[in-house]
Amino acid sequence: MSWRKETRRAERGYHHGNLKEALLQAALGLIAEKGAAGFTFADAARMAGVSAAAPYRHFRDREELLSSIAQRGFEQFESRLTAAWDDGRPDTVTAFERVGRAYLAFAREEPAFYNAMFESGLPVDANPALQAASERAFNIIRAAAERLAALAPPGTPRPPAMMMALHIWSMAHGVASLFSRGDAARRKLPMSPDELLEAEVLIYLRGLGFPTDRRPPAKSAEPPPVPPEASSGSGVPPGGPWGKPK
Repeated sequence: MSWRKETRRAERGYHHGNLKEALLQAALGLIAEKGAAGFTFADAARMAGVSAAAPYRHFRDREELLSSIAQRGFEQFESRLTAAWDDGRPDTVTAFERVGRAYLAFAREEPAFYNAMFESGLPVDANPALQAASERAFNIIRAAAERLAALAPPGTPRPPAMMMALHIWSMAHGVASLFSRGDAARRKLPMSPDELLEAEVLIYLRGLGFPTDRRPPAKSAEPPPVPPEASSGSGVPPGGPWGKPK
């Protein structure tokens, strides 16, 4: 960035009373360039075109500045996931696939926010506002997992919805971090990250015995047959490793 651009940014941010926003934007630029651990509080002040003491008007230290960026990232993340989920319309599996694509798109399009949110080492539970924003975003995935869990046919063992949410979140986060990052470090794939995540989730759901097509399951007057293992006295509880299906 040229000196003139830095000067114009400083004039917009500092002299117009928008120092806090100027510092946030400066820090985002530094994170995109160097990572969340690659800059100092003084670097953010310099990028914003203000003195090293000026940031203390709005932030206690570098960690508080990073927390503000991460909180804003989680708020945008929640908005994207909410729009993608759309309360499960037109059906649960289709809506959930949109959530997965939105997760990967955010990591790809907002790498600086993603880095601050997940790779900065911030103690999320030490900042109530940041923790609340993080939980709201995760709750979209949890709500989708609850709908997915409800697809289990009667008698099919299934994990609790919270465990499913954590499993699926781990899948999405792994694909995003390894293959869908908006930087040069991302791995090359013979398929798109979206296709990889979709296949991964479908394999996971099918492994649990869940239907994964878009059509609602046909209603049957006959109860499903009891698996031999459930009545053989083998010691395996009828509900499988997660207990009785709910």
